[in-house]
Amino acid sequence: MANYSQMASDIIAAVGGDENIIKVIHCITRLRFTLKDKDKADNEKVEAIKGVAGAVYNQGLNQYQVVIGQTVEDVYDEVVLQLGNRVVDDAATQEAIGETQGNQSKNPFVHAFQVIIGTITGSMIPIIGLLASGGMINGLANLFKQQPVGSMIFPAAMNAHLLNPNGSTFIIITTAAMAPFYFLPVLVGFSAAKQLKANEYVVAAVMAVFLDPNLRGAINTVTTVVHKGVTYTNFTQPTLHNVLGVHFTSTIFGIPIAFPDPTGYPSYAYTIFPAICAAAIAAPLGKWLHKHLHVALRPIFEPMITFFVTLIAVMVAVGPIMNLIGGVLGNIVTTLIGNGDNLIQLGIAALIIGGLYQCLVIFGLHWLIIPILTLQLASTGQSNINMIVSFTMLAQGAGALAVFFKTKKADMKGLALPASLSALMGVTEPAIYGINLKYIKVFIMSSIGAAVGAAVGGFMGLQMYGFSGSLIGFPSFISNPMDGKIINGVKVVPHQFLGMSNLTIFWIATVICIIVAFVLVWMFGYKDSDVMGAGVEKKNAFKDAVQ
Repeated sequence: MANYSQMASDIIAAVGGDENIIKVIHCITRLRFTLKDKDKADNEKVEAIKGVAGAVYNQGLNQYQVVIGQTVEDVYDEVVLQLGNRVVDDAATQEAIGETQGNQSKNPFVHAFQVIIGTITGSMIPIIGLLASGGMINGLANLFKQQPVGSMIFPAAMNAHLLNPNGSTFIIITTAAMAPFYFLPVLVGFSAAKQLKANEYVVAAVMAVFLDPNLRGAINTVTTVVHKGVTYTNFTQPTLHNVLGVHFTSTIFGIPIAFPDPTGYPSYAYTIFPAICAAAIAAPLGKWLHKHLHVALRPIFEPMITFFVTLIAVMVAVGPIMNLIGGVLGNIVTTLIGNGDNLIQLGIAALIIGGLYQCLVIFGLHWLIIPILTLQLASTGQSNINMIVSFTMLAQGAGALAVFFKTKKADMKGLALPASLSALMGVTEPAIYGINLKYIKVFIMSSIGAAVGAAVGGFMGLQMYGFSGSLIGFPSFISNPMDGKIINGVKVVPHQFLGMSNLTIFWIATVICIIVAFVLVWMFGYKDSDVMGAGVEKKNAFKDAVQ
């Protein structure tokens, strides 16, 4: 997490020190100093501070303005803490915020989207490095695992000495690498609560409930069968009510609830949106309880009531919404793709899905697509949906890589390179939340590159034969493990297009995808003068609502 205290100290020193500052206010992206002597401010020192996007003196307003971006309020709070209330002018601050907010969209839907995106990116910032590390470790483990005959990327003699995918070493490494993603709701819940001034531990505990395997007993009917001395446990999920395709499978205090099985797909594991909702509920509730409970009752009853009310609210409201979204998404995807035999239809579907898929990743809703592609792989050994998803990962990585090569900022390079590598290894969250979404044009240009790459693959009938995607997942495009088998009366044969193998098609589409995404981001998506967070709300988007 950024050290706002140190950043504030460095800025104060660079603008001439405590004694040179008369007043400081802020708008939605900038600190605005009124100085005794503007010449004492050192632009080079200010712009060299990590987290500062630029500095400029506004002659008309007699203000020295330091461009921060979406974390400006956090830095401002630290500046005031160090300088004292003598520099505060709340009326001027509110006026500046109002003026700069006027530059944002007045469309309520666009504004709401900006608020949500700003809140999500702000909550994800502290854990970007952890996600990037996990993604790279998982990618390397999958690269250096033993591959089946026909899909080997290393000589057979070397392949035999690589990691056994069923061995304990591989399982432990990949489980550890993906743990931050599985427990993402807990991590985001803690981070979001910190941003929204809720009790971090309460919100993290609420999200942990949804990952507890003991919930299976509440969701499923559990039966046990003893066969030859061995006890087998069966889980069946009854449907108590079905409303708009949402399956309500359990109740709490008699209220029907719908939430996915925490031990399978789809699941609250890997999701983000429920954690944001939990923090937004817990913050005002906790503040109200703190204000109205007797001081002797607060230590026990404030977290207890906040925990249970937030938990029930998320169960009752968020679960059905996610189920409804999952059903709608599934129907849209399968309708667009059809049976996959019509390459024109597949190409058009790939263009649409490829361009929009990473929008699901923003909200952690992409895991709702997993059951569809899992069924494809299990039944036919190949998946055109996963093929499309692979190019969306690749393009976001190429976009972040373009930022790395174009930027002259050392801190931006340090963030963009690992984020791009993680995306090229199949995990896009660090690239999206760390770079692409905060500079929204990078995300848009990268998504266009994904649409083009996926469309090329779709029009050429490209298939994917495994889960691991993006650049490091190329072995998943080599051969279908079900080649030669009869499925639904049809013999599975290796895919070719105009005499080109499936792997050749993959490399053609990959090169096109990378070039398009990289060039678009380079030309239209990013420049160092862009302000981080422009176009989205500051990260404490719900602050006014929860105070």
